[in-house]
Amino acid sequence: MADRRARIHALLRALAAEFVAHESNRRSMITVTRVATSRDLSKATIFLTVYPEAQEKAALDFLMRKRPQLRAFIKSRAALKRIPFVEIAIDRAEKARQRLDALLLEEKEGSD
Repeated sequence: MADRRARIHALLRALAAEFVAHESNRRSMITVTRVATSRDLSKATIFLTVYPEAQEKAALDFLMRKRPQLRAFIKSRAALKRIPFVEIAIDRAEKARQRLDALLLEEKEGSD
């Protein structure tokens, strides 16, 4: 079951990234970082990072409005028994990881 869930996550992530690439206005770089689903696969949360950070709210609002179109896009391209209802969220864990990487790089450069 874990392998199936991982394949579905990868499929949803790729389709969401393709949808964002086609639908975004190019004023910000939106990256689909990961997907989480409910146990029964009826709900999916698509996590994003947005650069520049000042455009986060606009990108999130845009994609929240486009959720029905995103779900239809997934339905048209994925052979899934049940198409999940989609939620969109900013990936705070990825932002924290990037911040830690930057701090570690600063520390390393400072010790050299």
